[in-house]
Amino acid sequence: MIENKKVLAIIPARGGSKGVPRKNIRNLAGKPLISWTIEEAKKSKYIDRLILSSEDDEIIKIAKEHGCEVPFVRPNELAQDDTPGIEPLLHALKEVEGCDYVISLQPTSPLRTADEIDGCIEKMLATNSPACVSVTEPTHSPYWMYKVNDKEKMIPLIEQDRFAIRRQDLQAVYALNGAVYVAEVDWLKQSKSFLTEETAAFIMPNNRSYDIDTEEDFLWCEYLLKKSSER
Repeated sequence: MIENKKVLAIIPARGGSKGVPRKNIRNLAGKPLISWTIEEAKKSKYIDRLILSSEDDEIIKIAKEHGCEVPFVRPNELAQDDTPGIEPLLHALKEVEGCDYVISLQPTSPLRTADEIDGCIEKMLATNSPACVSVTEPTHSPYWMYKVNDKEKMIPLIEQDRFAIRRQDLQAVYALNGAVYVAEVDWLKQSKSFLTEETAAFIMPNNRSYDIDTEEDFLWCEYLLKKSSER
């Protein structure tokens, strides 16, 4: 709870995954991937209730074993490859009522910390915004990116008055990292998106912004987690 408002955290985790099969429950540095998110969410100062949204029996079983509540089973039609990411969250908000703020915590962000979850909530309130999402500065700036036309000529992705050679001369830009999404429940039900011109940004460092989508992502996160545990 924060400022007398109740906070619901949802971990959306479907069984299907093409890039890394069964990744949500695959062993990552000694425990299932999803458990890293559950453990950090349970450390939050503000989360009142932590639930899982999944259609998969094995994911549900493992989430329960690690202390995550599973008040419903997600309908299969909301667990398809083409299901918009907001739909399982809106479904969960119909199933679980009585909260003022909602947080979406994807299990594919195992390096995100409880402090960053809480920081995102605090940023939303501090900026008087209806939503806040975590972002990070991308490794490659879009100001150095190009399209190639049908004559195989390079066209700048972003038009500029002058080309910046040094990285420090580039305008700062940020990309979604998928780690934390926070919003007022009523606002989210109306907007059906965390991302509008009213959304605030919570900046996270690159080394905690990895979103596991490929086998290489998985192996790199495992390396970082093992290295961190050795300190």
